[in-house]
Parts: sequence; C-alpha cells; structure tokens
Amino acid sequence: MTSQAPTPAYRRLSVEERRSQLLDAALSLFAQRAPEEVSLDDVAEAAGVSRPLVYRYFPGGKQQLYEAALRSAATELEQCFAEPPQGPLTQRLGRALDRYLSFVDEHDAGFSALLQGGSVVETSRTTAIVDGVRRAAARHILDHLAVRDPGPRLRMTVRMWITAVEAASLIWLDEDKEPPLDELRDWLVEQFVATLAAGAGRDAQTAAVVKAALAMETADGAVGSLARRVIPVLGDAAHLL
Repeated sequence: MTSQAPTPAYRRLSVEERRSQLLDAALSLFAQRAPEEVSLDDVAEAAGVSRPLVYRYFPGGKQQLYEAALRSAATELEQCFAEPPQGPLTQRLGRALDRYLSFVDEHDAGFSALLQGGSVVETSRTTAIVDGVRRAAARHILDHLAVRDPGPRLRMTVRMWITAVEAASLIWLDEDKEPPLDELRDWLVEQFVATLAAGAGRDAQTAAVVKAALAMETADGAVGSLARRVIPVLGDAAHLL
C-alpha cells in the first residue's frame, strides 16, 4: 500500500499578507497588459482567490486597486535613484539606471500606462502618484550632486533629464527594447553629463557642480570615454571660436 504525501496545511494570511498578495497579482497583470484590459476577475484568478475577497480588501473596486498598485510601483521606482554618496557621479547614476531600466523591462506595458496616463482609470490622484516619482528622483539626483538649495537653472536641468529618461524608456519599449539595456544606460549617463556641461556655461551653480563631479571621475570612466569620442568632433568647430 502506497502512502500519500500529506496535504499542506492551509495557512490563513494576515490582512497585510493578503493585501500584498493581491497587489502583487495586480502588478503582475498590469505589467503585461494596459490597466483598462485588466478586470477584477483577472486579479482574483491570478491570486487564487474569489472576486468577493478582492472587494473585501479593495471596496472601491478596480480604481482603488489600480491606485494602490501604482503606489506600490511608485515606491519601488522612487528608490531606484537612492545610492550611497560615494564614488564618481557617473557610476552612481549607472547603478541607479540599472535598477530603473530593469523595472521598465520587467513591467513593460504597466510602465507605459504609468507614465503615459492613457488609462481609463486615470485620475488626479494617479497623476499625483506619477509626479511624486519624478520629484523623488529629482531629490535623489540633487543629493548625488551635493546640492541642498538648487537654483532654478540647475533644478530645471535635473528635471529635464528625468523627463528624457522617461521618454527614452517609453521609446525603448516601442522599439522592441533596442538598443541593449547596458547601451541605453550608458547613453543616458552621458546625456546627463553633457546636459550639465551645457548648463555650466550659463549658470555658476551648475559650473561648480560640474567641477566637483569631474574631480571624482577617472580617465577610464564614463566621462573620459565621452570626452575621447566628442572632443574630435568638436575640434571640427574650432574655426568658430
């Protein structure tokens, strides 16, 4: 007579564990499809629970669940640019972008819906969640630059770059995830350096930031590589000086 393996004992989840389970299921679905294409039945099935149970935790229905999922994703995105303040700026930005772009790669359609705001469930609250991610990223970048009181030009430079990162991420998804992630990361780091350098010619605060950042870079790092590729091109414009 063969003995059967014991059936695993059912474990009742705590309120927070169950809520987290439902959010994970929702985020997984939003990563694959646009929010308007995901139903509460889909979330219930993915989580292995009943539709009434989803309503018990999210009585506001799909809207409440979507906003909660957005906040969860936003919290993760906000932490992407958090880095210890050691080492060259370009290395820190590179590691931050690795995390950010990995999130984009993993969440795909959900990331597009998050930033493009085209969902039928978009509200002023969802817009505020997305804007909160941008403001948090800007604060982290200014921390990396060791700037506590940024002037309007430096603040604008940082916000412009964050917008460029978002736009590049969306275009990367539209272009079937080309170029490779490591190339996109390096390109975005170089764009930040170039944007800062351009701003340094018009703003004393930005110029001081650039000088401090360059002092920590190495010849074989991102700035050195960028300089070796760009300076010969700029040399062709020497007659304009």
